Amino acid sequence: MSRSACLWFLGVLACGNAVPAHAQSPDAATSLPDVVVTATRDPQSAFDVPASIDAVAIDRSTDSTLGVNPSEYLNIVPGILARNRQNYAQDEQISIRGFGASSSFGVRSVRLYIDGIPATMPDGQGQSSNFNFGSAERIEVLRGPFSTLYGNSSGGVIQLFTADGSGPPKLRVDMTGGSYGTGRIDANVRGGDGPFGYNVDLSQFRTDGYRGHGYAQRTNGNAKFTLDSGDGRKLTLLVNTVALPNADDPLGLTREQFQADPRHTATNAAPFDTRKSVHQQQGGAIYEQTLSDTQSLRILGYFGRRGVDQFQAIPLTVQSSPTSPGGVIDLSGDYSGGDARWTWHGSLAGQPLDLDIGLNYDSQNQHRRGYNNYLDDLLGVKGALRRDEQDRVFNFDQYVQATWNLAERWALTAGARHSNVQFSVDDRYITPSNPDTSGRAAYSATTPVAGLLYRASERWHLYASYGNGFETPTFNQLGYRPDGSAGINLGLVPARSRNAEIGSKWRLSTGGTFNAALFQANTRNELAVATSGGGRTTYQNIDRARRRGVEFELDQPLTAQWRAQLAYTYLDARYLSPFLTCPAASSCTRPNTPVAAGARIPGVPRSNLTATVRWSGPFGWNAAIEASLVGAVPVNDLNTQAAPGYGAIDLVAGRAFELRTTSISTFLRLNNLFNKNYAGSVIVNESNGRYFEPAPGRSIFAGISMAWGR
Repeated sequence: MSRSACLWFLGVLACGNAVPAHAQSPDAATSLPDVVVTATRDPQSAFDVPASIDAVAIDRSTDSTLGVNPSEYLNIVPGILARNRQNYAQDEQISIRGFGASSSFGVRSVRLYIDGIPATMPDGQGQSSNFNFGSAERIEVLRGPFSTLYGNSSGGVIQLFTADGSGPPKLRVDMTGGSYGTGRIDANVRGGDGPFGYNVDLSQFRTDGYRGHGYAQRTNGNAKFTLDSGDGRKLTLLVNTVALPNADDPLGLTREQFQADPRHTATNAAPFDTRKSVHQQQGGAIYEQTLSDTQSLRILGYFGRRGVDQFQAIPLTVQSSPTSPGGVIDLSGDYSGGDARWTWHGSLAGQPLDLDIGLNYDSQNQHRRGYNNYLDDLLGVKGALRRDEQDRVFNFDQYVQATWNLAERWALTAGARHSNVQFSVDDRYITPSNPDTSGRAAYSATTPVAGLLYRASERWHLYASYGNGFETPTFNQLGYRPDGSAGINLGLVPARSRNAEIGSKWRLSTGGTFNAALFQANTRNELAVATSGGGRTTYQNIDRARRRGVEFELDQPLTAQWRAQLAYTYLDARYLSPFLTCPAASSCTRPNTPVAAGARIPGVPRSNLTATVRWSGPFGWNAAIEASLVGAVPVNDLNTQAAPGYGAIDLVAGRAFELRTTSISTFLRLNNLFNKNYAGSVIVNESNGRYFEPAPGRSIFAGISMAWGR
């Protein structure tokens, strides 16, 4: 920020004539709402659910974050590792209990939803760039066995919920800005008139990036309209857009580059102008109908279009190969789907029973083209066509779920889902040296789950749950065969897991909460890298893998003005079977280097601790200290390199007040107080050994939110 901007902000922060605001304190941005829906699909207290589920409230009018990335809100939840790559061409790195940690871009193994509409495609590949926090009410995070009720690739579920609009019109504008040319502006209007409600938000974000060649600009829009007739019928219309016209990709760094200069840009990023652009628009509708005192119906439908252009740094010698897809990825296509669910509230053997039965269908029809990333002697431009295919995938699932309070102190929740996922690739680029590589693949599974809750007292609940899950390969994982021949890798099979969890939930007499969970997931046919080189990564199935660990979370008021939150995860994630792989920077085309049984699964730290202490003082003042401590992270299957563990501290201060008819909330944030040099995220099994993505050094951000209306 400029010096004058800092002085202006501090003047607003300390404004002596302001009246203290009666609005919600910044503590609300991380407090945990009691009612959740993701685990059981019916509104229920998280305290009464036999599963690990948390909800993080979001209120941008009292927030002290940039409001751009899920990691800003989710790191206070145990079991989840949300890491900002500082690279908007690759999206956030999100894993839950070790599932999804190996994803080199986007989100895999974790299901993402926005108001029930999936941000994860039927093949299991997802992205969080269309998460809009300006209109959001909360994020729910479901871990453990019950995630399997969401089908393919559900190592966990993250669902963002938009707030309903109601009451008189309210307008909010917030602006944030700070180090590395980072800035965001957001405008939100919401309200309602009788049965009609609305919540419309538009935001724009830009950054020059901590590293060179790191510029990004993104515009997000989200709108929610509700019509409640008052006779048990409600219609919700949803519109969501994201425009990422340009996001430069600085690529990862080798250990030597990372240690010498964490702001360094990979040498081939600028010549090939590595970058990505995304444009997506989607709309959806939810119709809810009360059929009787005991029955209701909910129908959801959605449709969207998505286009992606990505320029990669693929050596010219590799691109010139007859079977190479080039160095530019061009994707465009439609996706759509629907979900219909019937709910019944009755009784069994004289005890309350809630039952949900549903059907789910999702499809994606994508035109994939590849081009050379050069034209004559010019790099970084779209050249000759090298790939042209139509990729289709759809799933058709059926599910049932029930909760039965079988006795005064006991509740049983159980369910099952049957999934059928089908892939097809129609090759349209056929030459004498590049044969027809069309192919088909189909996978199906039935995944049951059950959980038992024991109410030991009004303040203490115990639970145990067990379930099966499965994960199909994504289109990216199916894309190439390990032997180098053309065509999709039809030899891959879905990974199947058995998940168990026991836990305890306390409501403390002091007004706080303390939850603990012990979990284990055993996986057969784990999906892992086979070969990686020249921009082409192939995958294989590993016989056995295991993830087990423990989670703790504490939310505790210390005094009337002080509150502490803590989230801790210990996770041991290992391959239990030996296998062969290709080491980085090698020219092997077939796996030839043994990985011993017991090797750690890369991308997963053993321990992860986040702690926050907040103070809400008089006259609207507030402050917080946020600390994180993360263990070392192996970056390849061979475990020959690792990103060192680190600790970091952030400081926040702010003030909320009112000026006539305007409510104002301000904050000043100092991240990485001690200017630690550490890898904020890693690129697992990167073929050139460029594993490390540096976190920013010491940085400062300021924000102001102004709201009109009540």
